[in-house]
Amino acid sequence: MSVKYTFKHVSYLWDDAKAASMAGDEVALLVYRSNLLGADLRLTNYGGGNTSCKTSAKDPLTGKVVEVMWVKGSGGDLGTMKRNGLAALYVDRLQSLKNVYKGIEHEDEMVELFNHCIFDLQSKAPSIDTPLHGLLPFKHIDHLHPDAAIAIAASKDGKQITQSLFGGKIGWVDWQRPGFDLGLKLKECLDNNPTIKGIILGSHGLFTWGDTAFESYINTLEVIEKCAEYIHDKANNQQNIFGGVKIQSLPKKDRKSTASILAPVLRGLCSSHQKMIGHFTDDDRVLEFINSNELDRLAPMGTSCPDHFLRTKISPLVLNLTPGEVLDNIDKVKEKITPLFEDYRNMYTEYYNTCKHPSSPSLRDPNPVVILFPGVGMFTFAKDKQTARVASEFYINAINVMKCAEAISSYVSLPRQEAFNIEYWLLEEAKLQRMPKPKPLSGRVALVTGSGGGIGKAIAKKFAEEGACVILSDNNLDRLNEAKAEFINLFGRDQVSSEMMDVTDVETIETSMKNASLSFGGVDIVVNNAGISISKSMEDHTIKDWDLLYDILVKGQFLLTQKGIEIMRKQGFGGDILNIVSKNALVSGPNNAGYGSAKAAQLHLARLNAAELGKDKIRVNVVNPDAVIAGSNIWSGGWAEGRAKAYGITVEELPAFYASRTLLGEIILPEDIANACFAYVSGLLNKSTGNVLNVDGGIAASFVR
Repeated sequence: MSVKYTFKHVSYLWDDAKAASMAGDEVALLVYRSNLLGADLRLTNYGGGNTSCKTSAKDPLTGKVVEVMWVKGSGGDLGTMKRNGLAALYVDRLQSLKNVYKGIEHEDEMVELFNHCIFDLQSKAPSIDTPLHGLLPFKHIDHLHPDAAIAIAASKDGKQITQSLFGGKIGWVDWQRPGFDLGLKLKECLDNNPTIKGIILGSHGLFTWGDTAFESYINTLEVIEKCAEYIHDKANNQQNIFGGVKIQSLPKKDRKSTASILAPVLRGLCSSHQKMIGHFTDDDRVLEFINSNELDRLAPMGTSCPDHFLRTKISPLVLNLTPGEVLDNIDKVKEKITPLFEDYRNMYTEYYNTCKHPSSPSLRDPNPVVILFPGVGMFTFAKDKQTARVASEFYINAINVMKCAEAISSYVSLPRQEAFNIEYWLLEEAKLQRMPKPKPLSGRVALVTGSGGGIGKAIAKKFAEEGACVILSDNNLDRLNEAKAEFINLFGRDQVSSEMMDVTDVETIETSMKNASLSFGGVDIVVNNAGISISKSMEDHTIKDWDLLYDILVKGQFLLTQKGIEIMRKQGFGGDILNIVSKNALVSGPNNAGYGSAKAAQLHLARLNAAELGKDKIRVNVVNPDAVIAGSNIWSGGWAEGRAKAYGITVEELPAFYASRTLLGEIILPEDIANACFAYVSGLLNKSTGNVLNVDGGIAASFVR
């Protein structure tokens, strides 16, 4: 019968039955334990921390049984890590590196030597934290960055608090950059205090261990629980830890509205070096911090834990705005805050120049990652949505650390030079250089109407495959939800959002644009694809038919373009408007007066927009499809019957009929239209606007010239 464990400040997730099914497989139990620890953000954030176990295995060369350490490899995330995310090394070889270690000034040289210790050649590359696990004797080890432990580690009296709180059962090692020497320091701490059950690393995190996976797991939870309970008791006896409330937050609805108006401006200012994707939160923990009297003192100090500031930069930018200003005049707001970004870039450049070493990598993007708006919330900007969201989560961790450290003592951040040594560490630079090259549409945001299926869905999928964040929109909720589920499965939740939209209703368009700004920071590509088709003779055509065609095709294109360029102008770096029109805009045919003339209006509206928006670097282009039947919503209705009747054939004969009348004899698929759209926005045609690209298999009558 298992012991029942109860915790107030951490989550106990261990399942005895599940663990029992892995009995005898220590590596499987390591993965299981790691996933449990990574599932609780109070223990460690995305990509943070590492875990290990030491097992016996047969050496493939000698046949002898040797000790092997399995440890989380470089990169990866504890919460989602699988066996292939581990590095496997010979323990005796790793420990023998002590014999060749020449001192801390040669620290980086040791990383290459880890490769000589690899047991499983198919395993993950070892991380810089490998010796911290390998030089300790325990079978199972957890290294985490829990807010509660870091709060003690980042407080002025952290060492004394650790001694008093744990009665000598938890050791302390002063701040030092991770590496082989830190591993030696941990071992020295253990040798001097052989009964300890863990070590707090100054300004960094926590090491805990056990003889089994479960013992290590429980030990980790118990130590963090004790830290959290201590902080909780101290905080309850104090008021106004952040110095009390300086300003009041706007109501939630107004916060969201204000953030959606401001986000594209901030995105533009943050994208002076590369296009960034945004994230917004008005989490209560954020509001408590940014609305406090101590914001001006604590924010410039920056974070303490390396995992925090590697993702949030040395410090945030705090806006000098009152919440109501944004609603009054966004142009004046942009003018007011632009110097803040210039000052931040200058500050960051000075930080780099002051702290750099002869071997330091080049200055990176000097724009802020974290932007705080008192009374409204926090914006974060990064190369993709996941990185921006994770930066937000890490800064919330940093806020928790500052709050807790202030409750028990006073918060202490890392010295700037130490922070720089981590941020511009050559090993960190090497990790960045190993990252995959950005895809052509990385950093871009695309909104595609009518993307629940057919052409629109194919366009959105192509853009997502090429790195864009996509906003699916449709007026059919079932189709939209089905498409969204498919996209999440393919690309993950961070890369896709969805909006119910009626392109004839300006309110739904405005709501979609606001949500796009909140989700991603703005919009770069607007694809007017939503459509309807009605094929009738002149005598059968009704006024209702006519109005419906012109409302959806022409008015819808006008309204969405109008709202899209509002955001693009705020961002200030141009954009693309793509209009999916039709060969019917150029070619006359029977039973087509309403649809064909509306398509002609769409085409000329695009030309007019191109002539007007060039000064804003907004390109407006047209793709003219023909007879795209696969997956199309409009072809599932009366249009197919109408066209078949007009040509004196059956509906089943339509695809072959349309292909036979083209110069290339090809059936046109949604993916063909998607490829044409990608050609426009991929960067190869950045100096092209007002163009028409026919994707119809070749119809001489639809040649533009």
